[in-house]
Amino acid sequence: MILVSKYLIPKGYSGLTIYPFVFLKHRSSKTDDILINHERIHLKQQLEMLILPFYVLYVLEFFVRYIQYGSWYSAYINISFERESYMNESNLSYLELRKPWSFLKYLRKNDGPHSNR
Repeated sequence: MILVSKYLIPKGYSGLTIYPFVFLKHRSSKTDDILINHERIHLKQQLEMLILPFYVLYVLEFFVRYIQYGSWYSAYINISFERESYMNESNLSYLELRKPWSFLKYLRKNDGPHSNR
């Protein structure tokens, strides 16, 4: 289910996924296929990790990446879940082909398009 609430989304972000909901900052984002696909990838990640462990790992990995990169944005963009979502958000058939636990291949430091930031 997609909900719109500009007050729930942190500054600088367009969407937030908390299974089973996708929160969007702007109503017009409902037609942004790439953003919706990005958030749908997160829904799949959360579901395959039984939801709560996803959030625990997400926060832990964020702190590891923050120590690694020394920047909030770089830490966020290099979380394995975000790497998988960003690298595949433009492929609108990705979820049909995606293998379970695919985010694991994005755990290594130098994987992903944002590893040099």
